[in-house]
Amino acid sequence: MNRDRGATSYHAGLAAEDCVARAYAQQGATEVARRWRCGSGEIDLIVTQGDQIVFVEVKASKTHARAAAALSPHQMRRIYNAAAEFLGTQPRGQLTPARFDLAVVDGTGDVQLMHGALNG
Repeated sequence: MNRDRGATSYHAGLAAEDCVARAYAQQGATEVARRWRCGSGEIDLIVTQGDQIVFVEVKASKTHARAAAALSPHQMRRIYNAAAEFLGTQPRGQLTPARFDLAVVDGTGDVQLMHGALNG
């Protein structure tokens, strides 16, 4: 039973990331990476908009509010640390313009993009 629930959650997460990637593409963003992993953790989605790199944390739940509430301070630290590692791979390094977004997806698949929601 737990294995079924885990598989369902995994596939729901992939579907949510697909919805979010499409929403960014509709805004003219270019996808750079999905589920980018490094020693510090994982970033769900990385896109570029103009000269800016955007690090996106995707959360899905029955409602947008529940999805947003699921983001913990620990996860935010993980995202910042992983983003620092990613920026280290860029020509401008830590001087690369960057933004941290939260994307929430409700049970109907509706996406809300919160630009800069995780900026310190």
